Amino acid sequence: MEFLDQSSGQFLDRGTDRLALHAYPVDDAATLAVLWPAMGVPARYYRHFAAALNATGIEVVVADLRGTGASTPRPSRASRYGLAELTADVEAVLDTLKPRRAGRRTLLVGHSLGGQACALHLATRHAAGLDPGVDGLALLAVGLPYWRCYPGLRAPSTLAFTSSLAAVSALLGVWPGWGFGGRQSRGVIGDWAHTARTGRYPTLAGVDIEAALPGVRLPVLAVDMETDQYTPAPTVDFLTAKLSAASVTRAHYSAADAGSPIDHFTWARHGTLLASRVADWFSP
Repeated sequence: MEFLDQSSGQFLDRGTDRLALHAYPVDDAATLAVLWPAMGVPARYYRHFAAALNATGIEVVVADLRGTGASTPRPSRASRYGLAELTADVEAVLDTLKPRRAGRRTLLVGHSLGGQACALHLATRHAAGLDPGVDGLALLAVGLPYWRCYPGLRAPSTLAFTSSLAAVSALLGVWPGWGFGGRQSRGVIGDWAHTARTGRYPTLAGVDIEAALPGVRLPVLAVDMETDQYTPAPTVDFLTAKLSAASVTRAHYSAADAGSPIDHFTWARHGTLLASRVADWFSP
């Protein structure tokens, strides 16, 4: 156990990669929230939101995605992982946290790509005939970036943008992080671009994700953010429609709620009221 930033944390080895876990403890907390960040966003970015969840009595662990923040190594041409590996990381982290989770309710919290990994984790568990293993899922600014969900000229521009990132990643062997998403494995970018082009998830580790998502049965909170430049409300609705057996609560977080202008990222720094709403929704 060592200290990462201002939170206590530990590392989890995942084959060629090492994930950093940042813990924000609360004495006698009845709930543990495991938070998964957006593409290219380090775990430390969520420290204000973690503190806001702490204030409601929820303990928090934030995981750095592969190659991001304190997780190592940085993505390179040697990196082969994609959505399948990010999804398996969710399972591994939950297993590692079993001692911390004992006697507590567990809430998965995901932002953007991290939220997709959480939903895919639940789908793979359903496909394997396993219990979800957690008690709820909060999707914060999480949608499927299917190009047809975007209004007007944003639709073809989204298709062109995501396809160009996939092409550059394939050509260079890695996405260098030029203006979007941070440095990423070409597998992550390729799978993400596939969802943008088709509106469907690829088969992951032999699992038909599209067939498995409708079988996920647990409470889901899905929140879209005002002026979200990447995940507008229709993309959230498109994803949650795939969770047809889940008990989905849809919500909107506005600038008035946040007390500040917000977008796809900055809500996390102005999330005090949102943390309270998540806690109220998840309370037994």
